[in-house]
Amino acid sequence: MAETGRMSPIRLAPRALLPLMACLLAVGVWQIGEGSWIYAKAGLAQQLLQRAWSHTLAGEANSKPWPWADTWPVARLIVPAQRIDQIVLEGAYGRTLAFGPGHVESAQPIGESDIIILTGHRDTHFRFLRQLHPGDAIELETAAGARRRYQVTDAWIADSRTGSIALAQGQPRLVLVTCYPFDTIQAGGPLRYVVTALPDD
Repeated sequence: MAETGRMSPIRLAPRALLPLMACLLAVGVWQIGEGSWIYAKAGLAQQLLQRAWSHTLAGEANSKPWPWADTWPVARLIVPAQRIDQIVLEGAYGRTLAFGPGHVESAQPIGESDIIILTGHRDTHFRFLRQLHPGDAIELETAAGARRRYQVTDAWIADSRTGSIALAQGQPRLVLVTCYPFDTIQAGGPLRYVVTALPDD
């Protein structure tokens, strides 16, 4: 007597598998494209920013990298050991940080303040922070064309929920801030990786 109540497994014909495979392939390509677009946009933006920076050094105030931009270059960040050469934008907003590191606006303009705070995304422009070590050199060029050399002194992890980053006033320094940890899948956590550098005079 044959068993009843058992369902035989569903088998798709080879022709039915093709659309399913094509659909899965399309989703995979789309996901890869989404991730690659972030890096491509960051790289292209730096090319446009380099051009705007040239105009800034030539004396053009608030030279926008593209017509609809609501920010402009204010400095050039160079880390020789890491082969980093980036244009810093005014403002530390999400729309700004998508294109390059940003200068925290609450601080005084670069060149007029002892403490300069720059921030950037951990997975694009500021991913090199994890490779910095005490003694490494950092150079910052201002819109006036002056270049100052700094030396990394330390790095630590701060919690944005417990307040702001405590910095001693009257001590010139460069502070680089990004999200932490570097390899986390989900962005926007409360931890920050902070690197400080003192003038190498």
